[in-house]
Amino acid sequence: MSRRCDVLLTLAVCIAIASTTQVGIAQCKDTAIQESEKQKLIAAPEYSKQIQLARRAALEIYDHGFLGNSDSAINNKVGRPPGMSIAVAVNGKLVWAEGFGLADLEQCVPVTPKTKFRIGSTSKPLTSAGAMLLYDQKRLDFDAPIQRYVPTFPAKGQVITTRQLLGHLGGIRDYNAEENSKLDRDVYHSVSESLKRFKDDPLAARPGTKWIYSAYGYVLASAAIEGASGQDFLSFMHDKVFAPLGMQDTLADESDKIIPSRARWYTIMADGSYRNTPYEDLSYKWAGGGFLSTAEDLARFGSALMKPGFLKQDALAMIFSRQETNAGKKTKYGLGWFIHDTGDDGTERQFEHSGGVAGSSSWLVIYPDQGVVIAWVQNSNDFRDWSIANVSAPFFSDRK
Repeated sequence: MSRRCDVLLTLAVCIAIASTTQVGIAQCKDTAIQESEKQKLIAAPEYSKQIQLARRAALEIYDHGFLGNSDSAINNKVGRPPGMSIAVAVNGKLVWAEGFGLADLEQCVPVTPKTKFRIGSTSKPLTSAGAMLLYDQKRLDFDAPIQRYVPTFPAKGQVITTRQLLGHLGGIRDYNAEENSKLDRDVYHSVSESLKRFKDDPLAARPGTKWIYSAYGYVLASAAIEGASGQDFLSFMHDKVFAPLGMQDTLADESDKIIPSRARWYTIMADGSYRNTPYEDLSYKWAGGGFLSTAEDLARFGSALMKPGFLKQDALAMIFSRQETNAGKKTKYGLGWFIHDTGDDGTERQFEHSGGVAGSSSWLVIYPDQGVVIAWVQNSNDFRDWSIANVSAPFFSDRK
């Protein structure tokens, strides 16, 4: 594939978005060409055929558009995110990473593989990996009462453990109706401060009895990580997870900081036009939905969990095993990952997590039997799950 082809493909997507949003097309054309030439596209030559097929599938998906979420202004209508980035790793090697569309509509800034997006709940697998490191080091007992590591968390009359929290079996509530109806603009300066949002509330269920998806459960788990490690959560994740894995572009989405290559966030209106997503602060849920990352970094992270090394074999087995209720009923979730067996909805066996947060969304999928990891991030949270398997499929064969 020629460099000119790369430029033209990126430019074509940029022109389409610019036309839709009434941005100055000439300005975006020039900017797209200039920035595309600078873009550090990753395309392993030995996978040129697969990359060509995958890129074609991605652009077909983009050209066709995505169905809007039920809670969006474009419910059941077709629209497009302003920009997106995709990365694929095969057998531990990053073989393709590319950006499409625009990271900033007003300034006509194209998406590149280095563009940082909010990843929402895909933060949970990252947090789980951090907890697992401490488990490997015998510094965090997953079955000890949470108060061993977070003594300020009130007793609830039932034992809550880190294992239960990571598997959404801890009985901690998720967002309530009031929280879902307002913008989150309060700034929390520490994990312990963010616990105030829910620590005095009653449990939603007895721990171990019911699977209840909960971002707050992960906030409490991050407090346990702090207690076990002796570091604040964000420093621990940087020092022990992100830096060792070469995830240089993964960090907390701190609104007041200048963060290079951070995308802008967009909401799509009923008529298909774009608006800046209202400001929200994510400091209340770093562990459960507050990180920024790139598709590249997420693919690297998924690859690190394909075999022992970063984590030990028994830790990996725990992460990717369906958790059980006290009654022995298996859930659809491991420790930080949704687990899909071969044949579930016609899919390959996979471990995955998606995330959506104000103006951005992400999806990270590991196909363990094929040795393939794919990450897809985009700067809109208005769409349902997209056909990521169509982009992954060309890499399922060993033939180059």
